[in-house]
Amino acid sequence: MHPINAIMVTRMLTRNSGLGSEVGSIPFGSVWWFVYAGLSCFFVLFAGIMSGLTLGLMSLGLVDLEILQRSGSPTEKKQAATILPVVQKQHQLLVTLLLCNAAAMEALPIYLDKLFNQYVAIILSVTFVLFFGEVIPQSICTRYGLAVGSNFVCLVRVLMVLCYPIAYPIGKILDCVLGHNEALFRRAQLKALVSIHSQEEGKGGELTHDETTIISGALDLTEKTAEEAMTPIESTFSLDVNSKLDWEAMGKVLARGHSRVPVYSGNSRNIIGLLLVKSLLTVRPETETPVSAVSIRRIPRYATL
Repeated sequence: MHPINAIMVTRMLTRNSGLGSEVGSIPFGSVWWFVYAGLSCFFVLFAGIMSGLTLGLMSLGLVDLEILQRSGSPTEKKQAATILPVVQKQHQLLVTLLLCNAAAMEALPIYLDKLFNQYVAIILSVTFVLFFGEVIPQSICTRYGLAVGSNFVCLVRVLMVLCYPIAYPIGKILDCVLGHNEALFRRAQLKALVSIHSQEEGKGGELTHDETTIISGALDLTEKTAEEAMTPIESTFSLDVNSKLDWEAMGKVLARGHSRVPVYSGNSRNIIGLLLVKSLLTVRPETETPVSAVSIRRIPRYATL
């Protein structure tokens, strides 16, 4: 049972045991019976709205709203812009919604006591509060929190004004003690988010593997050294300046898929220049043209101190 429901049941039993004949004292069908029944329904619905808004609004992060405000559909942009000023006061908003929810829960037993027997009142209150005050509102607001929050934002503003004397000081204390949620993602969180998109490529994800690889590489750029980015010379494909561009050599160049191929003389570590693959378009493999006969770009060298 929900904690608030348990407290409400306990207080109803305590109150009923002391009131005796006052329980269900209003005759059924009278004007006051319908007034009290209407107020009971109002408190159930009001508590449900507060419970749903607590889950719906507090689950909307500031970053999510900023993203929707900039890149969402026209409707989402409007809804996010409406909700953002309210959600920015996170702790004051939380205290306001919880305070209103608790007030409605506390007021409900007072009116149910006048309408029904204590056991009937307990069964009805727990049932209605559980389904109409907790399960249904929270289920709706979990899925449609943005739309529901934007529609009830005026009510929330009014409640924040009414509860200001209590909600504002408590909210400030919570701000000082707990601080605010981080507004932006850390680098590791962004990398994890990109990685999730990469894994979901075939399941509706909008980012391809190449795009996620580029994004991840850009995020790692500030922490990566030149040594980590370079390929060991033993693992590179290169050509001897004295070799010939026959069918075998041309096949290896095409298989590698690089736009430039290092050219060495004698030792594979003695790189003398780069061969542009596009310059091989005019070279015929059957002529076995020497590599030295093709234009080789020299590599700039700087003297070390």
